[in-house]
Amino acid sequence: MSSEVITKDHIVNIDMLDKNIEIKVGRLANGANGACEVKCGDTLVLVTCCASREPKEGIDYFPLLVDYEERIYSVGRIPGGFMRREGKATDKAILTSRLIDRPIRPLFDTAYRNDVQINVLTLSTDQVNPPDVLAILGASFALELAALPFKGPIGAIRVGRIDGQFIANPTFAQLEKSDMDMVVAGTSQSIMMVEAGMDLVPETIVLEAIEFAHNIIKQQVKVQTEFMHSLGIHKQIPPEEIPNNELNDLIKLVATKPLIDSMTNVKTKNIRQAFLDEAFNNVINHIEQLAEGNPLKEVSRKEIKYYLEEYEASLMREQVMSTGFRADGRRCDEIRPISVETSILPRVHGSGLFTRGTTQVLSCLTLGINIDAQRLDTIDPVKEKRYMHHYNFPGFSVGEVKPSRGPGRREIGHGALAERALIPVLPDPKDFPYVIRIVSEVLESNGSTSMASTCGSTLALCDAGVPIKDMVAGIAMGLIYENDKFAILSDIQGLEDFLGDMDFKVTGTSEGITALQMDIKIEGISINIMKYALEQAKKGRIHILEKMKNHISQPRPNLSAYAPRLLSITIDTNDIGTVIGPGGKMIRKIIEETGASIDISDDGTILIASVDQLGGESAREIILRLVKRIQVGDVYAGKVTRIIPMGCFVEVLPGKEGMVHISQLENRRVEKVEDVVTLGQRVIVKVKEIDERQRVNLTMKGVSEDEKSQFE
Repeated sequence: MSSEVITKDHIVNIDMLDKNIEIKVGRLANGANGACEVKCGDTLVLVTCCASREPKEGIDYFPLLVDYEERIYSVGRIPGGFMRREGKATDKAILTSRLIDRPIRPLFDTAYRNDVQINVLTLSTDQVNPPDVLAILGASFALELAALPFKGPIGAIRVGRIDGQFIANPTFAQLEKSDMDMVVAGTSQSIMMVEAGMDLVPETIVLEAIEFAHNIIKQQVKVQTEFMHSLGIHKQIPPEEIPNNELNDLIKLVATKPLIDSMTNVKTKNIRQAFLDEAFNNVINHIEQLAEGNPLKEVSRKEIKYYLEEYEASLMREQVMSTGFRADGRRCDEIRPISVETSILPRVHGSGLFTRGTTQVLSCLTLGINIDAQRLDTIDPVKEKRYMHHYNFPGFSVGEVKPSRGPGRREIGHGALAERALIPVLPDPKDFPYVIRIVSEVLESNGSTSMASTCGSTLALCDAGVPIKDMVAGIAMGLIYENDKFAILSDIQGLEDFLGDMDFKVTGTSEGITALQMDIKIEGISINIMKYALEQAKKGRIHILEKMKNHISQPRPNLSAYAPRLLSITIDTNDIGTVIGPGGKMIRKIIEETGASIDISDDGTILIASVDQLGGESAREIILRLVKRIQVGDVYAGKVTRIIPMGCFVEVLPGKEGMVHISQLENRRVEKVEDVVTLGQRVIVKVKEIDERQRVNLTMKGVSEDEKSQFE
């Protein structure tokens, strides 16, 4: 059943403690297979779902596309930039698209091959109620309305915590005070996805928050189920995948030995890949020897790889469940060997190389000043970022030929996770007013690169001398779930990520969690399994922290010699124009003379950055002289700038002059000014008076010998 059957508006309300979410169906976008409006406060998103009529040929995955599109008009603003229209999706929009995708994808049957697109438009945002969780809930409604073979519905909730109390769907203002920002999505039976950042929250509180969220999710799912029943919507029956039993039997016959060899104490990807290639070639060679007309002659290489992966997964899972040992010989809770290095890049402000097994990440840190902060033009109230973490995943890290086309959704997601992991331990900008950028370069990948990026970035922060509150490590946990029995895997490698049932990433200090991300490939997991995973993750995290602290246990006492030195001064806001000068002439002159970078805030705070400390101090001295108030009795060493018959003008401060009358040049009668001073001469003068027109009158004869000695 599609939305075209709906002939009038239908409104559903979901009450969540002190919040109300309104879902309206039938008013907008009735051409889509499913569409709904989701509203909370004055935040309103339109969510649509469309599916192709025919399955997509030649693929072995579910082709789901999720696009979350921010509209700047939704906050009553015209977009910045030359084009004055929305362009490339922002990082926040990409992260929200991933947030919607992750709990939905596992709930489609593996045999479903129709193209499905979920599109979210932010039509109105009040910058009070975040729209992302509304979009997840709306996506579930749209899928249900489209009657697709979706094993939902799902609910979604954001959880905050203030003064020990959980808050459902907190506002942006409440999130500022909260020590937790957690988004949870799931069905009525289980949890599908968790995404969280938190300020050193213990595992027990995290589990309580997830249980709190799941209770609300159950209510959301119940409302959807009853609503769809009232509309008479019946879901499509998922297609039945007919297995190629003949190919399965052949694979078991000729590929079992090399596949088992590939997961028998094999610690490197190259050796494992050689066994996998042998298994594949065994199948190909056997098929080539078959008689013409045999159905297996028509099987594509792509299909062979698909069935090989399925069989490999079953062997790997059986081995873990029956023996407790993994493909590389580790026990379920064992961490791969770890090595740590810092200061390997001489000109970079801080660097950390973290290697765990055959996963290696190099994190490089750069310090900047206010003007280096990232300006954000989004629908959220946050307008700048002072800490940026960027993650790069080149093809050579997995031995592939792949062109560099800029960061994709995965790279942006992994960078955001590592960024979130470290924010709680960063120093207050008031105490450390630098902008920080870290780039994590994945040099070799065999699972858990985002967690290696977190560890490498902690090392880079310490190496740079950034006064972080504590060191942070990260670990990726996996799951094998078979017949109500499960095994939790610590520090998963690529094989276990690809063929396992869960990717559960946890970062934190020895005291608590800073970030958490969980993705499930099956139809959800229970709170009990999450409890085991968190406990095992904590043990692994502390083990990794010990390895890191054996190399560097705290930030270095001094910044890199190549990092900018910051000097901060505060001036009267009325003097900002004086420092900048007409058309920026004065500030450009200071920058050219001293080589320093200067950033001026509207509140009068000036940050001066210079690798050369003398250059920074010189810039500060010039600015202080520019804004200094001239007072009667002050003594200056100035330069004669003009000579007129009745006296001379002396520049006592940059851009500020006073006049020495001819009678004030010397303690005698002077006939001609040029007899005493010349143009450009350095003279010692004293402020005699400032008249009602703010003209400064100076004297040279009223300066004592002691006062003159200050300038010698």
